[in-house]
This record gives sequence, C-alpha cells and structure tokens, in this order.
Amino acid sequence: MSATGTLHGVGVGPGDPELLTLRAARLIGAADVVAYLAPAGGDSFARAIARAHIRPDAEELRIEVPMAVERHPAQGVYDAAAARIARRLDAGRDVVMLCEGDPFFYGSFMYVHARLAPHHRVQVTPGVSSLGACAAALGRPLTARNDVLTVIPGPLPDDEMRRRIEGAEAVAIMKVGRHFARIRALLGSMGLADRAGYVERASLPVQRAVPLAQAPEQAPYFSMILIYKGNDPWLT
Repeated sequence: MSATGTLHGVGVGPGDPELLTLRAARLIGAADVVAYLAPAGGDSFARAIARAHIRPDAEELRIEVPMAVERHPAQGVYDAAAARIARRLDAGRDVVMLCEGDPFFYGSFMYVHARLAPHHRVQVTPGVSSLGACAAALGRPLTARNDVLTVIPGPLPDDEMRRRIEGAEAVAIMKVGRHFARIRALLGSMGLADRAGYVERASLPVQRAVPLAQAPEQAPYFSMILIYKGNDPWLT
C-alpha cells in the first residue's frame, strides 16, 4: 500500500445515537479527520447521529451530494470526495467516514471504497441496519426458518416489484418515500396489504410503526414496508 493512513468506513446506525456500536464510537472519538455526506444545502444525518463523539479539534470533510435519481451527477462528487480523502491518507492521517446504517447496505460509502481500496488501507465497521431497526419497531421478525427474505428498492417499476414479491416469503421495501402511494396500491392489488407493516424514521423519537392500513398518505424518504406472507412463525 502506498499510503500510511487508514480510511475507516463506519456505520452509525439508523438514527438513534445509542445504536452506535462500541467500535464506531471509539473510532469516531479518536478520529483526526471525519468525513460525511450531506445533501446540498442540508445537514448531514450521519453527522447528527455521531455528533457527540466527534472531537472539537477534528477536521471535518463535508461532502455535498445532489439528491437526484440519476447516478451520473453524483459520480463526479464521489471522485472529488475520494481525492480529498486520499490527500489526508497520503499525508499519513487516518480518516473516519460516517455512513448512515451500514456502509455496505445501500451505503454511499461503497462508491468511495471502490475508488480508494485498490491503493489505500480501508477498514469497514458495520452498523445497525434499518432492516433490523424497522423489524424491532414493529415487534416482528424479518423472516424465519428457510423463508427467503427479498429486499426491494422502492423505485423499482410495478411489474418488476410484483415479480420479486411473488417469489419471496418475506419482503422489505426500502426507499419508499415518493413511491409510497404506488407501492401501497400494488400491495393492495396483490392481497398483501393486511400482512404489511409500515415504519418511518426508525429508532428516532418521531418514529412511526403501524400496520400498512394505518400509515399516512405520504411517506418520508426514511420509511420502509415489511411483509411476511406465511403464517406468523414466531407464534407457533
């Protein structure tokens, strides 16, 4: 490896600061450089979760990412972010990059990792994922025994989503947000609405966890639908 510094991709969990792992808290508290993504003109959710552990004298690298459906505009942002981080690594400084949830579960950190791992030391600290947080909020397991759990991103078109749901016993639909009305209608047409639970802002004080029938008309970006199609295995 050409660099002496190490990049740490650190999962900070779904939102509740108490769900930070001990390792995550230790690495953040010792970090000389802390990097994190933030929406253009907005606050970083990952930083807000980890705020209490960031040293006052730590250098903070704020990486603004446009919130767009298209992938291409963000690629230049990740290129620039990787270059900024690489300069610190090449100077012998460790960098902790914060990631909401888990770094490798739909985490944007993976794009920085792909750019830097071939030539720099990179270590990943897993975090509590939104899947676990939403299941805990609803008080129901994600899946059991030999049942197949399928994770589906909300932007998938109806035909593709229907096909994947039909092939699974348990389903988690993520990134619901602006697709909520369409997804709810699809689940209703499949006869699955009464087996679905809805969670928004899992683990936060404003968390809402209800049967899908009791969900609001609109859903925020941080929302998820969990479905179990078989008998409730934890009751038998």
